[in-house]
Amino acid sequence: MNNNVQSGSIAHALEVLKKEDVIAYPTEAVFGVGCDPDSEVAVNRLLTLKQRPVEKGLILIAASFAQLKPYIDDSMLTSEQRETIFASWPGPVTYVFPALPTTPRWLTGRFNSLAVRVTDHPVVIALCEQFGKPLVSTSANLTGLPPCRNRSEVLAQFGDDFPVVLGETGGRQNPSEIRDALTGERFRQG
Repeated sequence: MNNNVQSGSIAHALEVLKKEDVIAYPTEAVFGVGCDPDSEVAVNRLLTLKQRPVEKGLILIAASFAQLKPYIDDSMLTSEQRETIFASWPGPVTYVFPALPTTPRWLTGRFNSLAVRVTDHPVVIALCEQFGKPLVSTSANLTGLPPCRNRSEVLAQFGDDFPVVLGETGGRQNPSEIRDALTGERFRQG
């Protein structure tokens, strides 16, 4: 590691991501853990850390819709569906889109779809913009424990050396709402 890069900084997080490892960072409501969605090694590390089965699928969080296009098939959306989605983005609403056939199974799990969100959180926007792509994003917590809402809770659950990007959550009480992009059906209340 470059000793000139401060722990907790976005630059440090980018170094960790490039080494195919997992980071924690503040999101709209809770801290998330994430990694490079294109690295099976990194995703497997995240799944092992969370004790989460690959079959459940994951969420990608991005700075822009353009960052999500390599993973999702939005060709089936009507103009009305697009308007609904884009009216809530950037923001704390996650949409489940059909996945492209090239989207890795380590992201989609047992599904032919992928949950994605364009965030309005400034730290995550900076991370994704500087990384050049979205991040896998799932709540920062070990199975059975509540999601972490600050850096000290992340360190308590994952250890003192876990890479945590400094920052505050967006203050929301609930994790992001999850909806089907095609039908609008709500899978999780936000």
